[in-house]
Amino acid sequence: MFSVAILGVLVALTLAVVRALKGPTAFDRLLAANAIGTSAIMLLALFGFMTGRPEFLDIGITYALLNMIGTLAVLKFFRYGALGHAQDPAKEREPE
Repeated sequence: MFSVAILGVLVALTLAVVRALKGPTAFDRLLAANAIGTSAIMLLALFGFMTGRPEFLDIGITYALLNMIGTLAVLKFFRYGALGHAQDPAKEREPE
């Protein structure tokens, strides 16, 4: 049963890689990269349960957090052009 699920996730992973390579916009590629990360997490979980080692879920959860932080960092870079975006100093000061 787990092997069939792993096969299905591998098919989805292959389709996501194709979308990442062919995506016409950067946001399509970002969405595909996020889907690849999600598929990798599912593969980790399925492989862990198939081999009787559910502690692979801890690795999957850690990878999910890194995937989310990476996606947010890329989106911030697209919006502001830099990851260390600072507020406009003129807006922070009050008039004297």
